[in-house]
Amino acid sequence: MERVTHDGRETAYRLTRPDGSGPTALYVHGSGATHRLWARQYAPDGPTHPAVALDLSGHGESEDIDTEPGPETLAAYAADVVAVARATEADILVGNSLGGAVVFRVLLESSFDPEAVVFAGSGAKLAVAEELRTALAENFEGAVDTLHRPSMLFAGSDSAPLAKSRDTMQDVGKHVTRRDFLTCHSFDVRDRLTEIHVPALAVVGDGDGLTPPAYHEYLAKNMPDCDQRTIEGAGHLAMLERPSGFNDVLGAFFTGDDKEPQESDSYN
Repeated sequence: MERVTHDGRETAYRLTRPDGSGPTALYVHGSGATHRLWARQYAPDGPTHPAVALDLSGHGESEDIDTEPGPETLAAYAADVVAVARATEADILVGNSLGGAVVFRVLLESSFDPEAVVFAGSGAKLAVAEELRTALAENFEGAVDTLHRPSMLFAGSDSAPLAKSRDTMQDVGKHVTRRDFLTCHSFDVRDRLTEIHVPALAVVGDGDGLTPPAYHEYLAKNMPDCDQRTIEGAGHLAMLERPSGFNDVLGAFFTGDDKEPQESDSYN
């Protein structure tokens, strides 16, 4: 892991194949996750290289912040992304869920100007159900269980990605994971989508129960330059559950080709 110092803290990130000839993609994880969410994207067979994946503040190996959930936390996470993007000369930002909200914040409130962006399992508004918000405060184990039921983070029940996701959320812990979800709950940029003119892709699993396909159709309809793609047989974390199909979609977007995912794609 490499590190960049900014705003009085260190943000850790993984840079793979820096000698790659494609555009540099910077991947931004979601709530309760780390850079390892993107292991199949920064792997040698990923959609582009160089590839960068960071740990947002308080996640993985990055130093934490002392911020209230909501805009203050979102601004700090956006500063993490901008610092890593500048250090690695990133061309494309890819955000999952909360990571998508962070990408929106970068686009709307910072001077960093990427060539393209991807919103994967995300949206312009990310309301969190009251039941889940309560569980995150009072019964963290129960909240983790809820998030790992079918049609939530994952459409299916493949034990390998489920176990990895559970372990990561437990390691990130209650305080940071709850802060993440409450920050999502306060997020809403629906009235600012027309300000974003960078080429964008909204990609979602057809079984995503947290940010369903309608969220992504909304982005494609209301952003000036946004396409939408659906990954069959995937939930909220399509990049883990259907990595080959997900990578095909991103690779096609990065190169300008229009390629639909393979229906037979599966996690391995």
